[in-house]
Amino acid sequence: MAAPARLIIDTDPGIDDALALALAVASPEVDLLAVTTVAGNAPVEDATDNALRLLRVLGRDDVPVAAGANRALVRIGMHNQPSPHGENGLGGVELPAPTSALSEEHAVGLLASVLREAAPRSVTIAAIGPLTNIALLVAMHPELIDRIDKLVIMGGSTGRGNITPVAEFNIWSDPEAAQRVFACSHLETWLLGLDVTRRSTLDETALAMLEARSHTGSLLATMIRGYGDIQADGWPMHDALVIAAIVDPAIVRLQTATVEVETGVGVGRGQTVCTLSGSFTTSGGSATPGTRLAVDLDVDRFRALVLTRVAGLAVAPA
Repeated sequence: MAAPARLIIDTDPGIDDALALALAVASPEVDLLAVTTVAGNAPVEDATDNALRLLRVLGRDDVPVAAGANRALVRIGMHNQPSPHGENGLGGVELPAPTSALSEEHAVGLLASVLREAAPRSVTIAAIGPLTNIALLVAMHPELIDRIDKLVIMGGSTGRGNITPVAEFNIWSDPEAAQRVFACSHLETWLLGLDVTRRSTLDETALAMLEARSHTGSLLATMIRGYGDIQADGWPMHDALVIAAIVDPAIVRLQTATVEVETGVGVGRGQTVCTLSGSFTTSGGSATPGTRLAVDLDVDRFRALVLTRVAGLAVAPA
């Protein structure tokens, strides 16, 4: 059996982020090294508190957590839409208070500390919030980029957006950061955009299975029912698909691409412009810098993985 992938999650919890964390904890294919937070679905203070509470519930309050950027690099996105994640970012579900202390390091410092001790191409980073922390990391510590095996991002869209007609929320929240990350020629980056993540849904039948099998599954099902982003076939678990693709790369089909981000101030701000090449790969593993765009996924395989792993979590809050 292959050694677990050494994983850092950069996140802004968030309901689908909560499921992503649960899937990472429940999967022996990954070794969760650290969690860093960024402003996005919630202000960074709330996102950090949510991350600490979730890790306690999941029985992994040993994982170091560091708070990161509290705003975008250049411009602060302004919108008046209510969050689909509810006032507390977790669908109104109140979790027990954290028992572990927040790291004194900034998120970028913690990311650098972990990478500094790592071998080349040995750490995977799942970026499931705005890319501010990641942009700061590659700008401040270019000597550590070779320690990253791959950067797997939830963000962007080649079609309609979810915050503007053309922009996806994570990229729109800090397009300057996203552009800097995609311009980093030494990174292998996987981009999972709305074109595939909108299909990574869980329906009421799946939620009933989660809540029937464990207390943790029941908490997650309650959160998901409070998620305002619902479609005819269920609730899309955008961020959980990133962890699923790391655990089981055959879930997604990737195509090499170049990605540019619109950083202007007009209606196109935050749009991802993706130019595809003819090179396909089912499961990654190319060990070559560049961007791979997810163009398809195995929905049934995704759902089976989530239900098998997360429904088996039996850790209850103290």
